Amino acid sequence: MTARAVLSVFGIALAATLTLPAHADVPRGLGAYARARAADAAGRTELAVDGYRAALAASPGNPLIAVRAYREALVAGDMPLVGTAAATLKTAGIAPADVAVIDIADAVATRRWQDANAAADRLANGPLDFLMPSIKAWLAFERGEAAPAAGLDVDAKSGLVRRFNLENRALLDIAAGRTDAGTTALRSLVASGTDSVTIRAAAAQLLVGQGHRDDARALLGGDDPVLAVLRERIGGAKPSAAFGISRLFLRLAGDLVDGDARPLAIVLCRAALVIDPADDRARLTLAGALSNDGAQARAIATLDAVGSRSLYAPAAAAMAVTILSRAGDTDRAIAAAGRAAGVKGAGADTAQRLGELLDGAGRHQDAAAAYATAIERAGARADWTLYLQRGGALEQAGRWAEAKPLLERAVALAPEEAHALNYLGYAQVERGENLVAARALLERAARLQPDDAAITDSLGWAYVRTGDAAKAVPLLERAARVEPGDVTINEHLGDAYWALGRRYEARYAWRAAAVYADPAEARRIMAKLGNGPAT
Repeated sequence: MTARAVLSVFGIALAATLTLPAHADVPRGLGAYARARAADAAGRTELAVDGYRAALAASPGNPLIAVRAYREALVAGDMPLVGTAAATLKTAGIAPADVAVIDIADAVATRRWQDANAAADRLANGPLDFLMPSIKAWLAFERGEAAPAAGLDVDAKSGLVRRFNLENRALLDIAAGRTDAGTTALRSLVASGTDSVTIRAAAAQLLVGQGHRDDARALLGGDDPVLAVLRERIGGAKPSAAFGISRLFLRLAGDLVDGDARPLAIVLCRAALVIDPADDRARLTLAGALSNDGAQARAIATLDAVGSRSLYAPAAAAMAVTILSRAGDTDRAIAAAGRAAGVKGAGADTAQRLGELLDGAGRHQDAAAAYATAIERAGARADWTLYLQRGGALEQAGRWAEAKPLLERAVALAPEEAHALNYLGYAQVERGENLVAARALLERAARLQPDDAAITDSLGWAYVRTGDAAKAVPLLERAARVEPGDVTINEHLGDAYWALGRRYEARYAWRAAAVYADPAEARRIMAKLGNGPAT
């Protein structure tokens, strides 16, 4: 069974288990329930949870309330309400499959091993049955059994089952002191591209706990920023069922966080945190799931719980910036990016991200300063994109004399990068500077990316500015077909038509440009209709 198939089955099973009996209603606590539903629909999680809690207290045992209380409480992290709602759903016989995950976590956290085993049994024949062998294996390890991984079939027909079994057998080997076997198996998974950062980090923690720091660092190779931090600062962990099962839940959550099964990812992360409340990696994954599910405020609150000295603090700060930016909260995103960039030892990437946000907000002077910081931090590793970004910000801020050398530096570092060539070439054409050389830059950019409408437009405009409108028109027409709503392309096309005496077509292109322009720009463009472009 593939991962996609599992998710599909899970969705069908969840819908089936939440089919309510015909008699379900909300005769008591109706006002609280109605307020909760309204708050839920408005994305006001805390208010919704308060309402569902009050409604369920007024009408205990009501599955209609419990269904919504369960999911909303998971989003809010109100685990007592999760437990109450789950108990109601189990009594009514309509508990979703993932309730067993919460029960397993609660039992493991309180060391009730028989209850954990019984809850794991409830996963059998359900959409999460592929987790059961690994959970059982970790419980067997906790009991001190000689061969806890015996039930993990590494030759299972299902690729998903086989992958989870392989990963957990490797972790169990390391946990039992068979480090060579465990690390060899994990290296094979890394080489095949089927590993996960969560599993590698878990294995590294176990290895460090046994004094094998060099082996741990070898497992953590790669460019992932989290792996880079872990290589330097990872601590050890004591092998236990709690450790293995929490990482198992987190590993699956990481696969689901960006897909349609976000509610399950939230359950798994909450379960991992019940078992290990100190696991900040689980908080990062949970924040991603919450954000993708539309619960931006809860996502930010989750990231705020990651301490400033945590291994995952830089990743949490970067994620907060992304979430706020994606939610359209530009001011808070810039403030968060500024804090991240200002942390002692912060890298060039944090200053670059700040610059990008400031640029997007039209604060080009501030953006240029942030890019300068990024270049300084990067030193000899500063690549062409940083010079292009700083040069572009200065150009937008009206500081062309300072911008030009930086744009030239970007081209020198990356002579085959079409966007660097395009920016330098077009900026000079717009100012009537070095027109022949600028046109050559744009011709080279167009050869590199002939299907890029912006570059095609730039080259066409260069031909207009150098007196070759006949050569410009086919290029500008092609760009306009690709981007029919682009103001600049349509205006340039109109200017080219006018230069060739094609007045009717010029006015048509200008009107098209004005349709999409802002009011001030539209007035400027429409002024051309009478006598053409100003000379």
